[in-house]
Amino acid sequence: MKPRIKEVIVVEGTHDSERLKRYFDCETIVTHGRGIKKQVIEEIRRAAETVGVIVFTDPDTPGEALRRIIGTEVPGCKHAYIPKEKARTTRKVGVEHAGYEDLKEALGHVSTECETDAEVFSPQTMLELGLLGAKESSRRRKKLAEALHISYGSAAKMRKEMNRFGIRKETVREILNG
Repeated sequence: MKPRIKEVIVVEGTHDSERLKRYFDCETIVTHGRGIKKQVIEEIRRAAETVGVIVFTDPDTPGEALRRIIGTEVPGCKHAYIPKEKARTTRKVGVEHAGYEDLKEALGHVSTECETDAEVFSPQTMLELGLLGAKESSRRRKKLAEALHISYGSAAKMRKEMNRFGIRKETVREILNG
């Protein structure tokens, strides 16, 4: 029996949808890429209000852009992330290329956007935590992204992600020191 996902999963393409439905009992909304239409946004909004939504886009630049659009248009969505190295072939990257265990891991660790504008992580905080401006900053950000199941990237990108999901400084310190 396939594991049931109660929320609707928003993906970029039909192949992503097919891959998820192969392994999970789930409903999906296919956006057909970054040029997302208003009626698709409305469909996502209705799903968010009824059963909830998990945004699960490809771990690439277009996928991140689409994630931001959806997050802006439909606040409070849950987000699932899969690392690039777990969702790629020799030439392509995407949710459709991930295996069952990696998809299960990603969907088992969703993050929910916070409704607050509080900035817990400032550039100064990132510097103090060794996530910016240090020799090991990139490695530390990668370790943190994997542990928190958020998107890995530059210090500025990671700072925005951690603020958006309301991650606590204490949690970050525990991960980095553990």
